[in-house]
Amino acid sequence: MTLDAPLMDPQLVDRLRHVRLLAMDVDGVLTDGRLYFQSDGGEVKAFHTLDGHGIKLVQRAGIQVALITGRDSPMVSRRAAALGIQHLHQGIEHKLPVLRQLCQRLGLTLAQTAYCGDDMPDVAAIRQAGVGISVPGAPSYIRQQADWVTAREGGFGAVREICDTLLQTQGHWDAVLDTYLHGQA
Repeated sequence: MTLDAPLMDPQLVDRLRHVRLLAMDVDGVLTDGRLYFQSDGGEVKAFHTLDGHGIKLVQRAGIQVALITGRDSPMVSRRAAALGIQHLHQGIEHKLPVLRQLCQRLGLTLAQTAYCGDDMPDVAAIRQAGVGISVPGAPSYIRQQADWVTAREGGFGAVREICDTLLQTQGHWDAVLDTYLHGQA
């Protein structure tokens, strides 16, 4: 499979090849960023199934996944559990210290991480990660800090785009595709 044009930059492709941890914000990245409140005070979030399947695929390929989000939400806990995400950090205002601690615990460097975010609490992690990623709906001053802005919006397949690109750049794409072509998934 051919990489999309924004990722043809050889330096970015090389950095993507070294990613062993994909960390991301939730609201605005895994969701469209809107918050829905019910009359009983409950909160509703919508997650895209394409993103979820992409997360499962990169985990099968040996890339760890972390969610680092500013809000506490039982729905995020449930979604993380359903996807087998072991590294969930909620209620985090400053994301970079958590990303650093996670790298230390996993024996990784920041250069081995990709971080996707869309707002001010994410900007330091975007700048310090090996590959800083943002989404089209982020403010321009956040997008300008990223190495790559996805073509797809947060909550509408942006994470799947990241996952597919990681699988492609790291040489896992053909094996993933063969698994599904031959009914072994």
